[in-house]
Amino acid sequence: MRGETMAISTRRALASYRNIYGALRATNFTANRFPSLIGSTFSPIRYETVPCSLEQTTTFLLESRRSFAKGRKQIRDEVDGDDYGSVTTAVNVGPNIKATAVSQMEAAIDALSRELTKLRTGRASAGMLDHIIVDSGGVKTPLCRMAVISVLDPKTLSVNPYDPDSLKELEKAIISSPLGLNPQSDNQRLIVPIPPLTKEHVQAVCKVVAKSSEDVKQSIRRARQKALDTIKKSVPKKKDRDKSASAFSEDDAKRLEKEIDDLTKKFIKSAEDMCKSKDKEITSS
Repeated sequence: MRGETMAISTRRALASYRNIYGALRATNFTANRFPSLIGSTFSPIRYETVPCSLEQTTTFLLESRRSFAKGRKQIRDEVDGDDYGSVTTAVNVGPNIKATAVSQMEAAIDALSRELTKLRTGRASAGMLDHIIVDSGGVKTPLCRMAVISVLDPKTLSVNPYDPDSLKELEKAIISSPLGLNPQSDNQRLIVPIPPLTKEHVQAVCKVVAKSSEDVKQSIRRARQKALDTIKKSVPKKKDRDKSASAFSEDDAKRLEKEIDDLTKKFIKSAEDMCKSKDKEITSS
């Protein structure tokens, strides 16, 4: 391997020598034959042969290449170290972190609201039938997309199908649901009376509400933790502060952490209030 490298270096040295020698000869030839082109003050170049071994030539070329590489690296380092090379635009990531946390917490509250609406209480609620799935010709569709559900009175629901031919399928789906409802058909719509809850049913539904409350609070806390982790990563370390593109300081981080904590408490209280209201609705019915 070393022999091949030496051979390549030798060939390059000889090629460089031939090029230089040819250029010098061409210049001397032009000066001798056409002095008017060069000028009267030009004197032909005289060559003096200097003995040089192959090893000396190879060493000279290698040293030249090393010097060139060092010079190029020095220029690159100087450019990287200049002030204009390290100028960056400061970015304030605080609003994005807060907006993301709020969005995730709001999504958790919305999911809780939909879950509580599905629970059966002693009072009629149009949303309590939304989650029922109707099997129509092998196609499963939510009941709310196949009919208009309305409240006739606190104890009665009305289900008006968009397609009258699907009335039987809607009736079957409501009966087979775990709500314990028994709809009545008048050939145009379904009348769904809401029976009073038994003591066992009240206890079971209250347990579902409690579990839903814990689930949504965990989701809110996870959103908080994600925000705090992002804040921690966004604060540049001391050694990187001069080069960092973040305008986020430690004071900004502490202030944003407090805002995230306040949001967390606010959304958790909202979830608890929703669940307490649902518990009251269930037990009072």
